[in-house]
Amino acid sequence: MPRELEEQEAIGRRIKRRRLALGMPQADLASALAKTQGWVSKVERGRIELDRAGLINAVANALHCHPNDLIGRPYAGTVAENQWQAAASSILRELRRYDLTPVFDGNPRPSAELWQETVRLYRLRDAAANTAIMRSLPDLFREARALAEISTGHEREEAFAIYSVACKFAHTAAHALGHAELIAMSCERAVWSAQLSADPLMPSVADWMRVWDMWATADWADAVVLSDKALNAIQALYDRGDPLALRVWGSGQLRAAVSAARAGRKEEAQDRIGHAQEAASRLDAGDTPAVFDRYSLNFSSGNVQIHAISVALEMGDQREALTLERRAAPGEIDALPNSRRGHHHMDMSRAWLWDGNRHMALGELRKAEELAPQLVRNHPVARATLRQIVYAERESTREQLRGMSNRFHLDDQELFR
Repeated sequence: MPRELEEQEAIGRRIKRRRLALGMPQADLASALAKTQGWVSKVERGRIELDRAGLINAVANALHCHPNDLIGRPYAGTVAENQWQAAASSILRELRRYDLTPVFDGNPRPSAELWQETVRLYRLRDAAANTAIMRSLPDLFREARALAEISTGHEREEAFAIYSVACKFAHTAAHALGHAELIAMSCERAVWSAQLSADPLMPSVADWMRVWDMWATADWADAVVLSDKALNAIQALYDRGDPLALRVWGSGQLRAAVSAARAGRKEEAQDRIGHAQEAASRLDAGDTPAVFDRYSLNFSSGNVQIHAISVALEMGDQREALTLERRAAPGEIDALPNSRRGHHHMDMSRAWLWDGNRHMALGELRKAEELAPQLVRNHPVARATLRQIVYAERESTREQLRGMSNRFHLDDQELFR
């Protein structure tokens, strides 16, 4: 059996094993998911793919486990591909000793120079080079924490802001690579350091990270509430047109839109997309000064457009997703970094597959892999989409050969059983 199909069946076996360990009948799991018992049976036998992140998270929540436990992340790779896990362990060590005297030789650089290190990480993040990010972070955590230890006033606050942004980079890379412990701890430390940074927007950025983590447990309603908490905290700065507040507020609305879509609240999800577009339009108007995006949020009109498509897919509406893609401004999407465009082409692959066009689906998945190979090869939805394409192509070829074999009156029909 091809590896892709083995993985599909393995996910089903893990779901069944977890369900049985809890003493849960198939009917109870089906009820918790608002599905039929037949649907659960097919999932457990590897006959149905979990091809939406929200669906994976909902199944995991119903089984009281982490999604990674069901889909087998982090995925096995080559020796070279697995080296990031050593860096992840070093990052965890730094995060665990956050309130101890840092171990750092020499004098830490001033905050202005450390911010330049985050610019380099920003570029790596845009290229979806998550293993390179992991390797860079232990030293940055140590140096930022050492600077906070020896500094006072604004310089100390900036050191904690840098520490918080480093937590954000760790959080993003850990999500992409599937390291659950690092995801949780980097988010916790981001909240802690954001409070010490005296940056009025940093706590909302940390809450933006927490919303992402709430998705793992399918807490869609709480995710929306937390989004609103973060948005309300910076509303005054947004109303005044602070350029960084526009980015943070718009990004918060996009995260709330996805949360609402996964909760099945279509009108609210679309309303949130509208609010995000309002923030993007204010940025595009050019009436705000250009500033350094210290939070590395990548908020833009193009990002709003691809989120609108993603929200349509979360609602299971591939026709709407394809329509939105046709209406999108190509230049705005093309201007996005590889990491975001990779996500977008993964979404379009699903849309075409659900619409019955495997050729277009495979083409979009190839584009995604070319743009962000490390991201796409480690993404559970991309893997599920590829498995569906492989399975459908096998079945299509099988049926064509069966028909030809019948016309040739061959006797070896056992080949097709």
